[in-house]
Amino acid sequence: MIEYSLVVPVFNEEESLRLLYDEIVAVAETLSAKIELIFVDDGSTDKSWTIIEELAAKDERVRGIRFRRNFGKAAALDVGFKAATLPIVMTLDADLQDDPKEIPDFLRLIDSGYDVVSGWKQTRHDPWHKVLPSRVFNGMVSRLTGVKLHDHNCGMKCYRREIFDEITLYGELHRFVPVLAASRGYKVGEKVVQHRARKYGVSKYGFNRFVKGFLDLLTVKFVTGYGQRPQHLLGTFGLSAFGIGAATLGWMALRWVVSRLPLIGSGEYFLSGRPAVVYSAALMLLGAQLLSVGAIAELLVAYQNRKDREYSVKKTIGRPSKTEKDAD
Repeated sequence: MIEYSLVVPVFNEEESLRLLYDEIVAVAETLSAKIELIFVDDGSTDKSWTIIEELAAKDERVRGIRFRRNFGKAAALDVGFKAATLPIVMTLDADLQDDPKEIPDFLRLIDSGYDVVSGWKQTRHDPWHKVLPSRVFNGMVSRLTGVKLHDHNCGMKCYRREIFDEITLYGELHRFVPVLAASRGYKVGEKVVQHRARKYGVSKYGFNRFVKGFLDLLTVKFVTGYGQRPQHLLGTFGLSAFGIGAATLGWMALRWVVSRLPLIGSGEYFLSGRPAVVYSAALMLLGAQLLSVGAIAELLVAYQNRKDREYSVKKTIGRPSKTEKDAD
């Protein structure tokens, strides 16, 4: 029997919840699947939680988690992932723009060998001022991270449950789960999905999500590329800045000495009042600071690695050796 958990973050979606529940149940019945449906109320101020309570009372497969206030989609998904118990976890938004009829196709792709399948809203029913920045952002994410997806923002995704034993969400990192998973060796795929026009409520996202998304992209790039070796990045910039500053100061000092040598120099080369002296000293200080921060970051990584491993083991076979048992 197919078994999967559905995690649905909810924020003021009272009009759509019952319809979404009916669509999800209908799909599960066609698949003869075992499901658990986890609604996470992210501080709704309408009747969303009351409806979730009603659905949970009539269907034991429905679970509800309610936040004390709005903490954001990443927090809602994180608590939903931790609550999920079945081997496959799917996410979709509660606004009915994601079609539950797509679920069987996601499950087939997971069964074919993918660990993460992300939806791609190829045809979108949103205004241009949301579509254009989103496409620019998606292209930037794909280029910087190397994970080539057309729609990193799509709320409809499917995962193997074990991924979330290794990934923790915070801030706005929910859209980067495929990137974080790929950095640990999981296989990521993509599927074109139908994007339905919104019937109820209003969009919960404004322009500021692109600013937050860009800052989170920098975080993800740093964590996935240099999370275990921060000095390689910080030290490179630090050494470059310190080297340029030291070389410039050295050159000016040499010219000053030469200008004062008997029979050679004119004594007219002065260091005082030259902006290059200040700039060079500032570069050396900046370089020293970056190297120091890099060293501290390396110490933190070394300490953390005593508890957390940077690698991800897919499978082991054979009996463990005595050395391996002793290590455990």
